[in-house]
Amino acid sequence: MAKTDYKSVDEYIAAQPEASQAVLKKVRESIRKVLPEAEEVISYQIPAFKTKAGRPIYFSGWKKHYSLYPATGPLTAAFTSELAAYEVEKGTIRFPLSAPVPEDLIGRIAQFRANEVEEEAKAKAAAAAKKKR
Repeated sequence: MAKTDYKSVDEYIAAQPEASQAVLKKVRESIRKVLPEAEEVISYQIPAFKTKAGRPIYFSGWKKHYSLYPATGPLTAAFTSELAAYEVEKGTIRFPLSAPVPEDLIGRIAQFRANEVEEEAKAKAAAAAKKKR
């Protein structure tokens, strides 16, 4: 049975097949560049980045691809043409391990999601404040 109680992102990446490790490190670094203040955590047994507003982005490694989550409707609409080369379904973007890592795209997706989560948090706070009146 595969290990599923990772304590850190480093531990998660180290547990992946050797061929995936370099790719996952690039994915991690692409996200880290645009979200330097975010805390790296393990959530749902995969790496995630946690900001004050929430967890905007997760990633995981698989046998033949790696994935980013969540692929929200607004995100997929904003990046439609750039994501056309990748498999996008059920809130997941899958990138083949065999292709170069689209570091710039991943960074822009992470930034988009961070902005999205921030806006959701502001809307939730405003609704809660309105309810208290």
